[in-house]
Amino acid sequence: RLPLAALGGAGTTAGSPVLPPPGRLAQPLRFAAVGAAATLLHLALYVLLRPAAGAQAGNALALLLCTVLNTAANRRFTFGVRGRAGLPAHHLGGLTALLAGLAVTGGALAVLHQAVPGAGPGTELPVLVAANLAAAVLRFHLLRAWILPGRRTRRTTGTPAS
Repeated sequence: RLPLAALGGAGTTAGSPVLPPPGRLAQPLRFAAVGAAATLLHLALYVLLRPAAGAQAGNALALLLCTVLNTAANRRFTFGVRGRAGLPAHHLGGLTALLAGLAVTGGALAVLHQAVPGAGPGTELPVLVAANLAAAVLRFHLLRAWILPGRRTRRTTGTPAS
């Protein structure tokens, strides 16, 4: 018999679905899935907001909304954390990661508009996708450090996690 409660990892509660424990491969894969959905939402919101707000403000507003949703989804699906414990700190960490993402995406748009002054949404969207990919690596490590601060991963020497 499988110990189903143990497979759910810390934060699993009675009646909640059992997810594999967040491990070396599972976390990045789940983070990528959440990130892909958040990136699509970000691009859709950007396209809707850009005409009225402009490129930088449209990006900032779209990124703000996506960051709140992204942090909540990663907290649950990527890191297996449920309930209210640590919720304000996790979202504060997510908003701090927003600043890093905004610096990368806003900087990428600024560089694009400096290089190609008349660039429109057709050119901006691929730049935002590339910038989001670059920011995602940083965001993963920041969120993991804030949401799971006491959990260590295995070292390359094979030492078990503590």
